[in-house]
Amino acid sequence: MQHFVAVAEEKHFTRAAQRVNIVQSALSNSIRLLEEELDAKLFVRSTRQVRLTDAGRTLLAKARSALDSIRDAREAVAAVRNLERGTLSIGTVQSLPAFLDLPSLIEKFHTLHPGVEVKLRQGSSSELIERIRNGRLDLAFFPLSESPADIKTDMIACEPLVLACAAAHPLAGAQGVSLAALKDEPFVDFEPAWGTRRLVDQAFFGAGIGRHIAFEVSDLETLVELVRRGMGVALLPEAVAEARRASLGIACLAGPEICWELVVAYQTVEGDDQRPPDRAARAFLNLLDMP
Repeated sequence: MQHFVAVAEEKHFTRAAQRVNIVQSALSNSIRLLEEELDAKLFVRSTRQVRLTDAGRTLLAKARSALDSIRDAREAVAAVRNLERGTLSIGTVQSLPAFLDLPSLIEKFHTLHPGVEVKLRQGSSSELIERIRNGRLDLAFFPLSESPADIKTDMIACEPLVLACAAAHPLAGAQGVSLAALKDEPFVDFEPAWGTRRLVDQAFFGAGIGRHIAFEVSDLETLVELVRRGMGVALLPEAVAEARRASLGIACLAGPEICWELVVAYQTVEGDDQRPPDRAARAFLNLLDMP
């Protein structure tokens, strides 16, 4: 198409060949192949001039439009590659802990790449993993209990769990509290598959200890408020509990430590460098201070 447009505009094969930077014989062959493909004569050639046939004039408008579309497509791809435009879809569980300020990271990314639209969606860990699998999320932040084999995860932080209770609770301030000592305590916990629920369930199951869950909630603030009012206890990441020390009692658990891992998850391309395929996702990962 580029060769055809060059000949049509220059009305001369030699000048057209110079314009597209190929030898004249190659240009003539290119036009011949195009005419064979379309089964139509595109040019009338004489020793003094080259002019378009009716078919050639019809093709010229379409060829220019097609080349404009190709140029626009190349520019659009280049803009995405250079982070001048595009979309970044991020998923997260509710109530991320204090050691990951996701709104601040999104603000910083937007400042660096204002043309890239950032979309944010909340959900449970299992929901976010499935959205990464089907390509609806580029990145997701959630606590990890079992690493999915088909998704790459990078650990952002590992926090020990501590006991959160009412300030007047007998265990407030205690050290080395065993899970067995909590078997008769009413618990306030997240719904299954939310927050630290799966991790806590695994810890008690592994220790062969049952527990009574009095309240199941889906957000951190409701959980904290119920604990503060003495309706039950909860196991929370240390940073989360410490950020609310003014209203909660905190006790340290006996070993072994129950570690709450926060990860960022994403798909990778087979044979690549184990990073997300899209540059926007890579640029966001570069903002994270990961261990």
